[in-house]
Amino acid sequence: MAKVGLVALIDMDGTLCDYQGALVRDLEALRGPADPPLGGDDDSPPWLRARESVIRRQPGWWRSLPRLQLGFDVLAELQALRFEIHVLTKGPVGTPSAWTEKLEWCQQHLPGVPVTITMDKGLVYGKVLVDDWPPYVERWLAWRPRGLVVLPAQPWNVGFSHPNAIRYDGHNLAEIRAALHRLCEVE
Repeated sequence: MAKVGLVALIDMDGTLCDYQGALVRDLEALRGPADPPLGGDDDSPPWLRARESVIRRQPGWWRSLPRLQLGFDVLAELQALRFEIHVLTKGPVGTPSAWTEKLEWCQQHLPGVPVTITMDKGLVYGKVLVDDWPPYVERWLAWRPRGLVVLPAQPWNVGFSHPNAIRYDGHNLAEIRAALHRLCEVE
């Protein structure tokens, strides 16, 4: 069992909730007959970025994001080992209402779990980070060379590699469990 104060930070978007799936679903609903199919690339045309912004600003959109099982699998392992769980999420600059709705989502799905909304995840202490986005993972690991990261599998983190990071695809929970146990033994 984890010692008191062994903190695990767990991300929301792409980890605990399906931000990308909800955005694609809502973009598809707005797609006109002459619009090209959604390509999922990072070089979206301005009209598509504008639609994304409109979607993200809809009241209740962030609050109603669906849960992602991969993140909840890892969360259950952390809870079983009695880690002190904190949600760590980045607040979107252009959508201040999202900050409130992210907190409301957590209150609904993870009652009693502390929530930190930040602009820089690298500044927040934890022994474990569960996050899907490689740039945030790299920033966090730069400050925590002995930390452990679990990346719930997403298309954007295929091929990401770091000695302190394990990509969780739903089939390697035993590997995650073993790494968490090792971390508890060291502490």
